[in-house]
Amino acid sequence: MKNQIIANKILNWYDLNKRSLPWRNKMSSPKRQYYILVSEFMLQQTQVSTVIPYFNKFIKNIPNLKTLAKFQNKKLLKIWEGLGYYSRVRNLKKTAQLIIKNYNGKIPDNFEDLMSLPGIGNYTASAILAIAFNKPYIPMDGNIERVLKRYLYLKKDKEIQKDNLIKKKSTFGISSRSSDYAQALMELGALICKPINPLCTQCPISKKCKSLQKNDFDLIKNSKKKIDKYFLLKVYKKNQKYLLIKNTKFNFLKNLTIFPMEELTKPKNFNQNLNLKISNMNMNIKIQYLKKSGKFQSPFWINQNKLSNYMLPSFTKKVVKYLERN
Repeated sequence: MKNQIIANKILNWYDLNKRSLPWRNKMSSPKRQYYILVSEFMLQQTQVSTVIPYFNKFIKNIPNLKTLAKFQNKKLLKIWEGLGYYSRVRNLKKTAQLIIKNYNGKIPDNFEDLMSLPGIGNYTASAILAIAFNKPYIPMDGNIERVLKRYLYLKKDKEIQKDNLIKKKSTFGISSRSSDYAQALMELGALICKPINPLCTQCPISKKCKSLQKNDFDLIKNSKKKIDKYFLLKVYKKNQKYLLIKNTKFNFLKNLTIFPMEELTKPKNFNQNLNLKISNMNMNIKIQYLKKSGKFQSPFWINQNKLSNYMLPSFTKKVVKYLERN
């Protein structure tokens, strides 16, 4: 009963305050399910405000699963360009192909089948089941995690472990409006229980919030350990053009266009020229200028003045900008 009261309060708040998002518009079930699939792939590691224009562009060009399954890879990556984490869009296309092939073009509505699809893990499967199919799942994203930590005042190492948080989310109860409820909890974290300066006076469940009672809103995180890595990046320039190659060597930026690079193991006297970050990797980069292009597999040339004409990861663009400045 207590949990049902929490759910009702949050849903009442959501009905009055929810944001207008393109995947929340009224539409047919199959269309909505496709929109949710696309949006959830985009929202992996990316904020809603960033995703919206990319989502609208994607849907305009690729309105359904059949189109996505057959869409040309080069054009697909160009539409995704700027969102980063390109493995997401490659997995999204593979998922569309498997849904067409194995599920008669219908997105699966059970956990096991969803988890078997490329790019779909525990969280994304839970989100799709809740939002697209109205099943009683609460996907544990960063927003819901924050609300839970503050509401129950979870601070100790054991308390903030993922397994414990998954157990504790039962505090929120369930609702017959599972789709709305999952989104309502996310919305509560995004708009009210913000990382800094939460708006407690507008929170529908603030009366019982232990963090508010203690006036302590600091969050303890299980942070990823930063990894320092060292690279020698090779630059060959001819007629205002740079030589690039397709990355088949490194797990990051896989199959994307980068400068020729090699990783160095604990180099001595490493004088770096550039420092860039990808996820939890801190990339220390030393630049070597080549007079001869050497033998590179499938070299690709780009004009420094026409970067927007090429489908390049932001990593490569940043390197070019550095080179042009220096």
